Amino acid sequence: PKSPEEIYNGTCSACHATGAAGAPKVGDAAGWAPRIALGNDSLYKHAIGGLNMMPPKGTCATCSDDDIKAIVDFMVSKSK
Repeated sequence: PKSPEEIYNGTCSACHATGAAGAPKVGDAAGWAPRIALGNDSLYKHAIGGLNMMPPKGTCATCSDDDIKAIVDFMVSKSK
């Protein structure tokens, strides 16, 4: 199995490293702060179900819900 960082680098970074389609960049504390303030359950819900331009699971069709939650935790840990 791949680590959250490996999945992020292979899938999520396309938008979350560049800010494409309004995605908050990993490492941008100001961009993540209002999202983090909503709480983990909200972040997980949006990441799993999609939000605005982000499709469900951010196009990672092979990711489980637990994978997505771990990736969200990884991105948040790098963005505080």
